[in-house]
Amino acid sequence: MSYEVNGQTVEADDKGYLLNPDAWDEDVAKAIAAAQGIEMTDKHWDVLNYLRDRYINHGGEQPNMRKLSKGIAEVWGMRKVDSKTLYDLFPMGPAKQACMVAGLPETKTKGGY
Repeated sequence: MSYEVNGQTVEADDKGYLLNPDAWDEDVAKAIAAAQGIEMTDKHWDVLNYLRDRYINHGGEQPNMRKLSKGIAEVWGMRKVDSKTLYDLFPMGPAKQACMVAGLPETKTKGGY
């Protein structure tokens, strides 16, 4: 599988995860999101930026749903963000689908509740 972005081919595995995470940028994220049927909003970008920060700056951490919900609540200045809110953004599974759009490897974490 691959994505066409700005006249270049970005290779992905058969599930859609990038083979080379260094190929990721915002245009690549938009292409992956479009292939997943997702129209990006500021809230989507907040989730992607949070996941990328956790992965890049915290030793490859890929938060499960519970940690993702808590982390995004802090980003959004809320007391709580429920899983439905995250599933509205990434309907195929917030942790996994958001990691794909964020250019990160497929997470192996389980739900977390």
